[in-house]
Amino acid sequence: MKTIFVKQQSMEKKWYLIDAEGKNLGRVAVAAARILRGKNKPEYVPHQDMGDYVIIINAAKASVSGNKMTDKKYYRHSMFPGGLTTESYGELIERKPTFPMEHAIKGMLPHGALGRTLFTHLHVYAGAEHLQMAQKPIVVEL
Repeated sequence: MKTIFVKQQSMEKKWYLIDAEGKNLGRVAVAAARILRGKNKPEYVPHQDMGDYVIIINAAKASVSGNKMTDKKYYRHSMFPGGLTTESYGELIERKPTFPMEHAIKGMLPHGALGRTLFTHLHVYAGAEHLQMAQKPIVVEL
């Protein structure tokens, strides 16, 4: 079996817009990760950057089910003794409204150089305004 290599010059990268208002955080993250990875294209190969650009607006208004607003925890450590900081989803969404969406999508991408490159193709905004109007993004309905 031959390995398929698609030339970067022959690929056409598109821009997609996802409105997360009232949508489940995980469902939006899955849709964005699929587009970033390029799994919605017939010429998808797992070892190349085949994906498109994704813009997510209203990320702060994405919904979570159950008691996740208070029970879902995000952890970070300062690398000093006793430096573990715990924050609930509700507290984090007030401090950094785009972080939970970015964190969810980053966890769905490959953990290496390809994943870091794909993550740069993501633009997340807390409100309805975004800076990529000139690219004429295609609206994705979930």
